[in-house]
Amino acid sequence: MWRASTEKCRRDTTKSVKAEEINVTLAAANPSQQGIASNSALMAALAITLVAAATLAGAWFFQLVLDIRPCPLCLEQRYAYYLAVPLGALTAFAAARHAPRHLLMAAFAILLIAALANAYLGGYHAGVEWKFWQGPTDCSGPVLDLSKAGNLLQQLDTVKVIRCDEVQWRFLGLSLAGYNVLISLAMAAISLWGFVASAKRA
Repeated sequence: MWRASTEKCRRDTTKSVKAEEINVTLAAANPSQQGIASNSALMAALAITLVAAATLAGAWFFQLVLDIRPCPLCLEQRYAYYLAVPLGALTAFAAARHAPRHLLMAAFAILLIAALANAYLGGYHAGVEWKFWQGPTDCSGPVLDLSKAGNLLQQLDTVKVIRCDEVQWRFLGLSLAGYNVLISLAMAAISLWGFVASAKRA
């Protein structure tokens, strides 16, 4: 009776040890499951990269598929996303490798400034669309300088400027410039979160 009980206890102990070894092996084989969730800087950088990439994909979809061509101000608003995609990816890589916090803080600060500047640019563009203020003269004022026109018909045929003060698409009352403001502010908030998380790292 005592031998049977001891043998059973030994088998249970062996099973428990093997189960722990399997769990440790799985955790070592897939550290990302617990690493990403506990690394706020990495999550913030990945979120910024995905949001920026999705926004650019949407902009190109509107341009190439729906034939909604961007005005000069629209093109300028893409610059922040062109910066955010590679910088966000590099920041995510650095955060995953536990880079120095000052390096991560600097990257998130750049992303934060770029997002806030883009939100301002989008707000300015939206105001031009609503006729709150005058926009750039190259896309919202008189497009052609008739005083320099040697051949008006030739200019009309070659110069095709997309106006900044005319809305080509709206949804729920907002134009693409308005949605750019919301997306940029969201990216700014995520960048601030990543900056704070990086500052708290040991």
